[in-house]
Amino acid sequence: MSIEVRNISKRFGHFTALDDVSLRIETGELTAILGPSGSGKTSLLRVIAGLEPPDEGSISFFGEDVTHRHVRERGIGFVFQHYALFRHMTVFENVAFGLRVRPRALRPSNIAIKDRVDRLLSLVQMTGYAERYPAQLSGGQRQRIALARALALEPRVLLLDEPFGALDANVRAELRNWLRRMHDEFDVTSVLVTHDQEEALEVADRVVVLNKGRIEQSGPPAEVYHFPANAFVCSLLGRVNILPAPRIPLDGGAVGAPRPLYVRPHEMDLWRDATLAGSGAVAGTVLHVNAAGPVVRIDLRGEDGTRLMVELSHERHRGTSVARGDRVFVAPKDHRMFDSGAGI
Repeated sequence: MSIEVRNISKRFGHFTALDDVSLRIETGELTAILGPSGSGKTSLLRVIAGLEPPDEGSISFFGEDVTHRHVRERGIGFVFQHYALFRHMTVFENVAFGLRVRPRALRPSNIAIKDRVDRLLSLVQMTGYAERYPAQLSGGQRQRIALARALALEPRVLLLDEPFGALDANVRAELRNWLRRMHDEFDVTSVLVTHDQEEALEVADRVVVLNKGRIEQSGPPAEVYHFPANAFVCSLLGRVNILPAPRIPLDGGAVGAPRPLYVRPHEMDLWRDATLAGSGAVAGTVLHVNAAGPVVRIDLRGEDGTRLMVELSHERHRGTSVARGDRVFVAPKDHRMFDSGAGI
């Protein structure tokens, strides 16, 4: 059982937001849809939700075609970036709202509503806030209430559109861990849209990378990060250096076109002595050294003006003792190569 997105296309005038997108999201899975602005992330989420009809293709929930069903008939919970809480309602009434407006035949009793809301407030760590209003809460607390409201209806599918985008970095980090725990406890199939690669890699079971309305790669976070399908995915998922490479020998002794090396900062090493660095090293000048944190981050300018980034352990950095203005030599310990223009 799963969510099936089959050959979905969506256009707005002459702009193609989604171009023949197919995707399978397994039951109970938390899938992150990742990509830059304009890649089609939110359009895909809105088509899955039923807020936008596709121009082509179909959507199935757990084996049932829901392509033409209204959003109210799809059994989804939706959490937005800007909370969308009712300012004139208390926390309790915000969470209870979806239950109170159900048709009479499906509406729980007042006692059942209170029991469910109290349980959800406990799960989102907001017990004691039931009589407060949204204006009396912090951004992180409001987002917890928005999630509790979405879960109150016991949705089959939970859709989250940049839910932590309006929060500061520390609160986002805290809520990412909390969201993962909530997802596991409710065992709901979840789709998270984000432009934050750290968020996607940390919380998701699977990451789907979108670019210009098409899927570039889909897979477990470790696979997408360590084995990117192309240069676009590699560059999107964290910082990366692009180094020139020698021409590659081909069969028959011919020489292929040079392909650049894509090297993450932690895959670079650094020396003061060119003879220790080896023949493939690149010379540069240290611009900045940041030793705060678990690794030492060093920014350099190569001789051709290229900006380079190196991450060293504190022990390795003490062995080099480089400082701003020093001339150094860097070389990759590992690298990736891609076909020219792949994914770009």
